[in-house]
Amino acid sequence: MRLVWPAREYLSSYVAALQRGWSPNNMRQEAGSEELARITVNAEAFLASLVDRAAKGAAVKLPDGSVVRRLPGYSRWMWDGEFCGRIQLRWEPGTEALPPYCLGHIGYSVVPWKQRRGYATRALRELLPGAAAEGLRYVEITTDLDNVPSQRVIERNGGVLVEEFVAPEALGNGRKLRYRVHISPRSS
Repeated sequence: MRLVWPAREYLSSYVAALQRGWSPNNMRQEAGSEELARITVNAEAFLASLVDRAAKGAAVKLPDGSVVRRLPGYSRWMWDGEFCGRIQLRWEPGTEALPPYCLGHIGYSVVPWKQRRGYATRALRELLPGAAAEGLRYVEITTDLDNVPSQRVIERNGGVLVEEFVAPEALGNGRKLRYRVHISPRSS
């Protein structure tokens, strides 16, 4: 498995994953069908929107329907000859702090038929130098209390549990775990 930048050559495999019911957003299942619609309207614009370091894209719709400003960020796709999953990095320039509506710097999802192969662990490891290049000394990643596989991914990359907390109402009020992964100078 390797990380690739979203590009036309990988798009049909990405579309196939969406058509199989995978969603790039574990908090909004309808995000998959929304992305399919965007690809149908303008595939090139969709691909360009996945790398937005200047946060020029549209505002972000939260699970409760509220809309918030976009943070700078980008997505990378996991690829092993076909689409395997997506990992995203987002940040607030000049600080590790994030607004309350953004629970973490990194989010990832592996398609169900490719899980338990170490892809998320490897993707997170490969993304950390990118976080360092954006000036981050550490990243925070959150997960559900019962999502043991995700906790293992984070811990295998040096993540340390910081706290258990309740997500804001706009994000469902669920109990979450927040981890911090310090980025070593070797990662950058």
